[in-house]
Amino acid sequence: MRQLSSDPHPPVRLQRVVHRYGEVTALDRVDLEIAPGGVTAILGPNGAGKTTAIKAMLGLARPTSGAVELFGADPRTPAARVRTGAMMQISGLPHTLAVGELVDLFRTYYPAPLDAAAVVDLAGLAGLEKRLYGKLSGGQRQRVLFALALCGDPDLLFLDEPTVGLDVESRRALWARIRELVERGKTIVLTTHYLEEADALSDRIVVLHRGRVRADGTPYQIKSQAAARRIRCITDVPPKQIAELPGVRSARYDRAAVEVLAVEAEPVLRELLARDPGLRDLEVTGAGIEDAFLSLTGESEPPADAA
Repeated sequence: MRQLSSDPHPPVRLQRVVHRYGEVTALDRVDLEIAPGGVTAILGPNGAGKTTAIKAMLGLARPTSGAVELFGADPRTPAARVRTGAMMQISGLPHTLAVGELVDLFRTYYPAPLDAAAVVDLAGLAGLEKRLYGKLSGGQRQRVLFALALCGDPDLLFLDEPTVGLDVESRRALWARIRELVERGKTIVLTTHYLEEADALSDRIVVLHRGRVRADGTPYQIKSQAAARRIRCITDVPPKQIAELPGVRSARYDRAAVEVLAVEAEPVLRELLARDPGLRDLEVTGAGIEDAFLSLTGESEPPADAA
């Protein structure tokens, strides 16, 4: 892979971006800047605006107002496009072309493509070069989409749900390849419904909610600002009353138990035991990324397929 050149402009910059679909505001004055290197995960519930944000970054959707830049240029310009790769959930690739033929075809779209053997190796496709795309499994097709995103040796790589359809072993293998790209200086923007994936891979997480940036920080910062402790117990105190206690971020039923997210566990537990001495099956753990997501977005459930 080529060495990244010094660039005074960040790979991604959104300034006061607004995007409307009729009367619906998908993005509402979003400011976002992504520095070179590392993985930035864009998370949010359905309808939060993350798909619109990614399309705007790729130049596939023009904002109603505000500015979007890749490396200081309009995302639609050739100068920006040749430095960008995107793994999107697309269909329509020719089923009659072999994996190697698809890689060779996509490499012709770029002035300085990555060597074909390196693309195949990075995507974990060794031994499948002569296999027809139409004969591949769902997981193998995902790896082909990953390979095609790498063909131009991009400085900036967008990964949209990269591990959908992969088993646990294949998912972890792709994580390792993403980390390898980061070690080589690449900048990666990730969208995923697997919250564990965002927690494991990302240096930074941006949570969108109702078209606005709801939270922005490292995975640790995101988890710590949402809640510090997760309390699970069986109690006669209803979640609605628990949610009104000081320091409680959220409370909900999970089957027979109640799950509570709280800044501190001890004062909440003292109050719960005072109200319900028969409280039982108590568990107290640190809040995880799923807890943080639910607390920040107010969603009653995590995103579909959340790990």
